[in-house]
Formats: sequence, C-alpha cells, structure tokens
Amino acid sequence: MAHTLEDLAAMQRAADQAHAHVQELRDQYGRPTVVEWTDEQTLTYEQAWRDWRQLAREVQAAVTEHAKAEGKARNVIEADVKRAARHPE
Repeated sequence: MAHTLEDLAAMQRAADQAHAHVQELRDQYGRPTVVEWTDEQTLTYEQAWRDWRQLAREVQAAVTEHAKAEGKARNVIEADVKRAARHPE
C-alpha cells in the first residue's frame, strides 16, 4: 500500500502517542524492580507496550516501503516523517 508523507506522519504521531502512554504508565506505577506492580498494572503496561511496538513496526515498514517506491534513502524519508509528525508547520 502506497503511503503519502502525511499518512506516514499520522502513523508516526500515533506511535509517538503510544510511546508517551507507556512512559506515563511507567512514571505512574514506578519501576517494577522497586515497587511491586499489581496484576492489573502489569497487564495494562504490557498491553500498552505491545501496542506501541506494533505501531512502531508498522510505521517503520511503511517508511521503508515509501523510500523504495520513491527511490530515496530510507533515513531521509524517516527524518522527513519525524519532522512532519513532531514539528508540523
């Protein structure tokens, strides 16, 4: 599936938001090696982590596909996507 830069930026924003959620949970719950998490906390954190990693994998695969289709270096496309996602004008 062909993606536009806007599509890729939206995917990156979703991955960034999911990562922020993982960090928020870690801050809220404390380090699991210091504070014992409840079963519910563990399940919530693990699901959030899996969701973030899945979104990150999807955006990475889409960036690779887009770079190949455009005949450009992958790292250039990735930088463009992150800039568009994190610093929209």
